[in-house]
Amino acid sequence: MPISSHSHEFVERVWEDRSVVGRAARAMLAPMEQLFRLAVARRNASYDATPARPAVLAALSVGNLTVGGTGKTPIAAWCAARLRIQGAHPAIVLRDYGDDEWRVHAILNPQSPIVVATDRCVGLDTARARGADCAVLDDAFQHRRAPRIADLVLLSADKWNGTARLLPAGPFREPLIALQRADVAVITVKAASDHEIASLQTAIARAAPNIAIAVVTLVPDTLRLATSLSQDAHDMLGHDHTLARSLSHPAEWLAGRDVSVLSAIGDPRAFEAQLLRAGAVFRRVHRFPDHHAFSAANAMRIARDADGSSGVVCTLKDAVKLAPIWPREAAALWYLSQTVVVDRGAEALDRVFARVLAARAATTPTAG
Repeated sequence: MPISSHSHEFVERVWEDRSVVGRAARAMLAPMEQLFRLAVARRNASYDATPARPAVLAALSVGNLTVGGTGKTPIAAWCAARLRIQGAHPAIVLRDYGDDEWRVHAILNPQSPIVVATDRCVGLDTARARGADCAVLDDAFQHRRAPRIADLVLLSADKWNGTARLLPAGPFREPLIALQRADVAVITVKAASDHEIASLQTAIARAAPNIAIAVVTLVPDTLRLATSLSQDAHDMLGHDHTLARSLSHPAEWLAGRDVSVLSAIGDPRAFEAQLLRAGAVFRRVHRFPDHHAFSAANAMRIARDADGSSGVVCTLKDAVKLAPIWPREAAALWYLSQTVVVDRGAEALDRVFARVLAARAATTPTAG
């Protein structure tokens, strides 16, 4: 269930504040953290003792250890695209916590079946029935009932503060040693420094010495007019690809421009840092809880604050919800697309993709 804006801000302060007050708050939550740790250990022991379910599809799990903010949706979409390029017909199976992630996947991988299912096993059955020969499980590392060929586990260098505190004292759903059951730990980077990346890499190596590590950067690519995602815009544009191209700019277009910034994502600070690096000048910053369901009143207030500027910049995850309710006469609503760049560990990722592709033969029905 989404939390309120005030609760979200309080939680972020408790998790990230390095002052005496922040440390004291986390110390007070330590007993609850230990209870949560015991519950996680018990749950994992139960999974370990349960026989594995037979695989109906060769599945690749893309998950994380924390509550949001790792770039899971774009990485999962990138994995599906990589499998498709290599001849597969992947589905993307997810439990959508709002009304945003499945829409993002549909835009990034329009040729792939998108299956929303609380039970990932049911989701895999549905994906197979819809013609998929493999699947990417979005956010399934803790959903261990669903069989998978391999696990990619994402950790954000931008959010790493040197400790892996469990809920409610920190954002971690499992301790770092849980990486021992994964295949590749993927460090995601938006604006993190080399020092922050190295610190996280060291922590991973200590917790899971045998795991392969990849470093992936989400690079700001193109600024696109978000309202082009709405049906009205598609009807107006038709097949006019020249006009459609005019509704986008390279990220460098932001340099020196006065914009408002909007996000309802797990790590708004990293997104804002990307925009600042591109040279944007912030008029106003609007932060909402992850998966926030925007209202028409939200859109009207944000648009009013941006009047006379170069527009409002958000993420694709925000744009799919805001575009249908954005006021027609308001400043432009832009979203910044991200390109996945593998900086280190490409060989480890390639081996995972190869295993999934090879496993298709065991689960894909033969023509009869």
